[in-house]
Amino acid sequence: MSKQLFTTKQQNELQKNPHVKQVSDKAITYTDAFKEHFIQAYGQGKLPREIFQEAGFDVDILGIKRIQTASHRWRTAYEKKGILGLTDARKQASGRPSTRELSPQEQIARLEAKLEWLEVENEFLKKLEWLERQAKKPKSK
Repeated sequence: MSKQLFTTKQQNELQKNPHVKQVSDKAITYTDAFKEHFIQAYGQGKLPREIFQEAGFDVDILGIKRIQTASHRWRTAYEKKGILGLTDARKQASGRPSTRELSPQEQIARLEAKLEWLEVENEFLKKLEWLERQAKKPKSK
């Protein structure tokens, strides 16, 4: 988060941009679609400042530091997790259990994620067990 605060006027101007989800005096939340567009345009050789300007942002309001920080954060997330790294997961990862009924697609997605986690965990435990057996074997000359 930048130390530069947005005035009410600046917040209203930023909120008009279709690539903005939310703006406060301290922070701006961009849409997932804009983040994906940013990564694609950056991959084609465009500079972060150019991408923001072409998307209708006033670079003077945002500030170069905020653009550079967002660019670095998104590129790092994309390198680590792909497109999923760019999604805003704050609502899904609030730590509180959901009180609403899940749709069948959401239930399937959760079960698939759990299955993948358990498979990775199983492979890890198998490897750990194998390493422990190797460590217990007497060394032959």
